[in-house]
Amino acid sequence: MHKSDVNGPNALPLYTYLKSCQPFQGFGKGPKALMMSTMLKKIDKDYKNNPDIKWNFTKFIVDRTGKVTARFEPTQSMEDVEKYVTSLL
Repeated sequence: MHKSDVNGPNALPLYTYLKSCQPFQGFGKGPKALMMSTMLKKIDKDYKNNPDIKWNFTKFIVDRTGKVTARFEPTQSMEDVEKYVTSLL
């Protein structure tokens, strides 16, 4: 196992593709979302306007046909992810 780049010029092609299909659309609302936004504004004031993966545990959903259908940020609940995946079954 080794570290893999998901952003920047050395990003693995898989992540470049996933981000092109499902760009960043925000962290939602609530305390976790506010914390993430506050932290990222210190690092990148324009973070909302690029598709980069912002933090570990961003999840991309790929359907049976290979289409990237959703992106879930780490601030979203696993229950939301589960409901979405179940809807594809």
